[in-house]
Amino acid sequence: MNYNKKSIEDIDVSGKRVLCRCDFNVPTKNGVITSDKRIVAAMPTIRYLVEHNAKVILCSHMGKPKGEYKSELSLKVVADRLSQLLGKEVVMASDVAGEDAKAKAAALNDGDVMLLENTRFEKGETKNDPALSKALASMADIFVNDAFGTAHRAHASTAGVADYLPAVSGFLVQKEVSIMGKALADPERPFVAILGGAKVSDKLNVINNLLEKVDTLIIGGGMAYTFQAAKGCTVGKSLLDESKIDYCKEMMAKAEAKGVKLLLPVDVVVADSFPSPIDGPIAVSTVNADAIPDDKEGLDIGEKTCALFADAVKNAKTVVWNGPMGVFENPTLAKGTIAMAQALADSDAVTIVGGGDSAAACEQLGFADKITHISTGGGASLEFLEGLELPGIACLEDK
Repeated sequence: MNYNKKSIEDIDVSGKRVLCRCDFNVPTKNGVITSDKRIVAAMPTIRYLVEHNAKVILCSHMGKPKGEYKSELSLKVVADRLSQLLGKEVVMASDVAGEDAKAKAAALNDGDVMLLENTRFEKGETKNDPALSKALASMADIFVNDAFGTAHRAHASTAGVADYLPAVSGFLVQKEVSIMGKALADPERPFVAILGGAKVSDKLNVINNLLEKVDTLIIGGGMAYTFQAAKGCTVGKSLLDESKIDYCKEMMAKAEAKGVKLLLPVDVVVADSFPSPIDGPIAVSTVNADAIPDDKEGLDIGEKTCALFADAVKNAKTVVWNGPMGVFENPTLAKGTIAMAQALADSDAVTIVGGGDSAAACEQLGFADKITHISTGGGASLEFLEGLELPGIACLEDK
């Protein structure tokens, strides 16, 4: 995939109607936004378009309404928050690409901003229906994609509209593509990747792809136990995917053949069972990773492993991290994930953190400003690491 894409700075937007796909899929409770992080993240692109006299038509999905109007998933709350942040009214359309949206788009003056209703209220959105793509495109002169979190989806508002309009990236997508693209295509070495999370199956292709690129691959989290089992170790009641044991053996052999250092936990934190409730108190002990007792379950990496993994990060020039080292939601079982976040924060390397729990860990611990880049897309950043073509990026014009 070509990572060298045009951005809004490469085209003239003055006086043009610009359809800008954002990621306003924000959490709400009782009709109130509980975190406006994603809205704030889109502001540099929106402000740029306003300051350069574009007529701005914003669009996004929220939740999974499955092609039906659901009042609790209306983007009206987002329009209100955008109005506050911009200090000017953001006009809200009552539909996605119907009469109201078209009339309001036609009435925009330079520097005005409007927001379309939840794109997933349209059945054609997730099917990438050409009729919906065409209807959306008919309102605008230019398409800007600034929603990296949905770039791995070929939907009407993320990729389909680019069949009918010149398409470029906003600043969020530009940052994701330039930093992550360079890390994968031309990394400064040593290049270290850290993978965590529960299941090997979620990261099969990521492991395979990264072994072609990295100098060291660190594997923690629940997926490490299948690798331990592949080495012939006992893993007790720990998470184990028996159908992937042969795959893990293949990956270990591949690492050896390619001269890639593959690091697995040397000690693990165990308990009698998974914590219930997930954040409740739990009695734990630490055992060697190759001999977990039959009645115990591995739930985090131990202190020796934290030191081993941190040491590998210390000498790196590029580090990519995706997935927690343990049951991060429980304070007792978060120490491994915290140690990784600390190691990245202390590093002089280019550090990239994939979405989800690893991003949350860096943010909660106040390390976000010490990380080069925290990705805004969990699924999208994983597919990026897999080396897959992301439809929402591929459709943008090359420089």
